[in-house]
Amino acid sequence: MKKLSLVVPMMNEEDNVEPLFKAVREALKDIDYEFILVDDGSTDNTVAKMKELADERTKILVFNYNCGQTQAMAAGIEEATGELIATIDGDLQNDPTDIPLMIEKLEKEGWDVVAGRRLKRQDGLFLRKIPSKIANWIIRKTTKVYLNDYGCTLKVYKSDVAKNLGLYGELHRFIPVLAKMYGAKIVEMDVKHHPRVHGESKYGIGRTFKVVSDLLLMLFMQKYKTKPMHLFGGLGVASFGVGVIINFYLLILKLFGNSIGGRPLLTLGIVLILAGIQLITTGFLAELIMRTYYESQNKTPYTIKEKFVGKNR
Repeated sequence: MKKLSLVVPMMNEEDNVEPLFKAVREALKDIDYEFILVDDGSTDNTVAKMKELADERTKILVFNYNCGQTQAMAAGIEEATGELIATIDGDLQNDPTDIPLMIEKLEKEGWDVVAGRRLKRQDGLFLRKIPSKIANWIIRKTTKVYLNDYGCTLKVYKSDVAKNLGLYGELHRFIPVLAKMYGAKIVEMDVKHHPRVHGESKYGIGRTFKVVSDLLLMLFMQKYKTKPMHLFGGLGVASFGVGVIINFYLLILKLFGNSIGGRPLLTLGIVLILAGIQLITTGFLAELIMRTYYESQNKTPYTIKEKFVGKNR
């Protein structure tokens, strides 16, 4: 068994492939590692360049189409055989030289996950840094998982933790929350962060809405996964109580001779409350059904077109 499996999601990073290979080989030269690159539907020469540079340590997984970063990470983690699993972005903004230090911290101090915290983050202020700070604050306050940087891909895990995260949808942003739900001990560590030199960022301000919806799911999974009736029962009782109060109010008005036939209050209140509950619960139930579908049948939400293993040079 290898000491470390390094998982790197890739998408349209052809100019970063060669410097990535060079940086990883230099940083991990004293570690017995395997290098797992997952191509998430690249439309440039990323796959060809990875194959050209691959050696006996390298595995390349190629998706049929773009499935998203979460699925790429899930595929790489599933393929990993190392005692430890590290994840890192393919754009070289994370620095592979931090990985040995993170491994040392994990092993010496007995952590299950060491998460990177980007110092002097080299991203745009208004489109990346400020939204990220706001999102990190909201996640901390709502999930009670107290990290400063949830968005840093650079992390090192014990293998059993990584393989039991249950990554679906776009939940890679909430890996610390998923790990905490698994019972893992998590610590942050300051890591380097470099400006992007080649290619374009795959992230935009539009991801904010996805983060909010995923956060709602995380809160549900964290608090009510094993006791959903505590949520839905509470909402149901509250809804029923409001309905009774409204009906009683209208009944009193009717007894005193007032006409209530033209009042939209009862209908509007019930429709809005029921519609809201139905939409939210449908989303939650659909997510749980999807998880059951995949996990009970050992299915995956991605399709691997090709698996390539490098040869000895």
